[in-house]
Amino acid sequence: MNLETIPRQELASILRRMPKAELHIHIEGSLEPELIFALAQKNGVDLPYPSVEALRAAYAFTDLQSFLDIYYAGAGVLQTEEDFSAMAWSYLVRAKADNVVHTEIFFDPQTHTARGVPMAAVINGLDRAVQRGREELGLSASLILCFLRHLSEEDAFETLEQALPFRDKFIGVGLDSGERGNPPEKFAAVFGRCRELGLRLVAHAGEEGPAQYIRDALDLLHAERIDHGVRCLEDPELVTRLAAERVALTVCPLSNVKLAVFPELARHNLGRLLTEGIVATINSDDPAYFGGYLNDNYAATFAALPELGAREAYLLARNSFEASFVADDTRKKWIAALDSFFADCCAGR
Repeated sequence: MNLETIPRQELASILRRMPKAELHIHIEGSLEPELIFALAQKNGVDLPYPSVEALRAAYAFTDLQSFLDIYYAGAGVLQTEEDFSAMAWSYLVRAKADNVVHTEIFFDPQTHTARGVPMAAVINGLDRAVQRGREELGLSASLILCFLRHLSEEDAFETLEQALPFRDKFIGVGLDSGERGNPPEKFAAVFGRCRELGLRLVAHAGEEGPAQYIRDALDLLHAERIDHGVRCLEDPELVTRLAAERVALTVCPLSNVKLAVFPELARHNLGRLLTEGIVATINSDDPAYFGGYLNDNYAATFAALPELGAREAYLLARNSFEASFVADDTRKKWIAALDSFFADCCAGR
């Protein structure tokens, strides 16, 4: 199929309709203000904002930490298994509307267990929504437990032990929260334990942290996938390695602008990453806070970067399937469906 024959005016429709996977979504970051207020009322939680509009207006972040402050405050309304299920279900419905066929969902149990919420309520609630999504939406989803890097490795070990009774409900672990002052090496031992347990390994690196953090995530944590990773271009040898080893980057364009990683979307380096042969993907990160879900990220990024066309749309979607933690036959089925979709787009040209 000759993707160059697809006119640019059809690109917006193609981006919306093409099958795709999302590999970098923090479920707590999908908590919309309306649901925050509904859960706060249900659970008797006082919010420092008088209305949904006032809360949304507070989403003016200058950096990662200013976002995290309000992010953790919003998560405080989550108290019961039903709350976690409702939050995840709301995201899955949105993902289905964006033609997401598979999603790997991050969750931060320490944010909740520190408030006295049982690990069982967190994981069982999320798993209920995942199972419902498979049955009612035909949407494949998996859970990835993330350690908060601003906390200690001892805390991470304790969290892992609390989660192990629910080992069948999550496929891997990740590392998120503020990079500054929290290098990957801080969590080398707990990631080593997770590797022994057969868990899949991912880590945030190279967002606000330097390119060296990406190297350390690969070499010290044995991360299979790098979340964000956009600062890799500061290290040409690292770029060559990422491309050669087919290490995927889960890039989050709207998040990168909202948190001032890039001054504007037109300055984003996604096109360069693809040109360098890196397995880059597009994702939404924390969509309720950063201005858009997956298709919003695709649409805004392609509108801002004229070098991205139908070929790059296909490549990004294919990369999302290639980087997924699924069985090979499942991956091949999704890529075949993607090929068929683009073949139809090219038909008759």
